[in-house]
Amino acid sequence: MQIDKYNAVCAAFPHTAHVVQWGGAHVWKVGGKVFAIGSHSGGENVAVSFKCSEMAFDVLREQPGLRPAPYLASRGMKWIQRQTNETMDDDALADYLAESHRIVASGLTRKLRRELGLDPA
Repeated sequence: MQIDKYNAVCAAFPHTAHVVQWGGAHVWKVGGKVFAIGSHSGGENVAVSFKCSEMAFDVLREQPGLRPAPYLASRGMKWIQRQTNETMDDDALADYLAESHRIVASGLTRKLRRELGLDPA
């Protein structure tokens, strides 16, 4: 996925914020919590890290072109990094980014979810 498409996909989710940090990584947050990290991997595409369920983590970490996300997974967090589209195309990646947004948003406090309009009152 190229950086412009990655940023467009993440920007389409509700109540997101974008920041470039950590050496030029495009970091997307909801309620101040990170749900996606895109970093240049040397080519025109970006390596994209996202949070996922424990079951998805167990399946995805074994697939070609995917790996446990550096730093995050080594600390016990269930994050996957897609390096190539060998087994996960851009549409599937967009679906996983949506799920990552949902997982992270659901972990916000009830008060913050209500303030952001992510949780009905």
